[in-house]
Amino acid sequence: MFQIESCAQMASLPRNNPTRFYDLVTQVALIRPGQLRARWTSPYLKRRQGKEAVTYPHEFLIPVLKRTLGVPLFQEQLLKLAMICANFSGGERKSCGALWAATFQAAHAGDEIELRAGMKTNGIPDATQDQIVRFISSFALYGFPESHAASFALIAYASAF
Repeated sequence: MFQIESCAQMASLPRNNPTRFYDLVTQVALIRPGQLRARWTSPYLKRRQGKEAVTYPHEFLIPVLKRTLGVPLFQEQLLKLAMICANFSGGERKSCGALWAATFQAAHAGDEIELRAGMKTNGIPDATQDQIVRFISSFALYGFPESHAASFALIAYASAF
């Protein structure tokens, strides 16, 4: 239960209004330092309630972000984002994992340059590139993989039941 009993979780649960298991998975992932710092919690909840339109920074991101209403909640989404938007390969995908861990500090400045070069090749505008870099760098403060959030959601559900 510890995953959903913090003040922030308790405050957002009624707004999220979970009606199926996957809603609990997103709830667990939603209240994490990375998502809070990037200010994704409020847009996700507003979109979930139908108070805000679901938008995507670029059409390339629709398959990656559709399930989470255009808001990146899981580490895998950031990796897929780099692969789709910047043509990263599987090996470069591993490097992308270091991107959020280092928050694009000097040691990984080359990775950001490579990411931006790939996005530029794909015709992604500079402003959208900035948003994608912000998506990735916010995970430096701790974001969950989807499987981790699903495991915690299952434990919380079973404990509550």
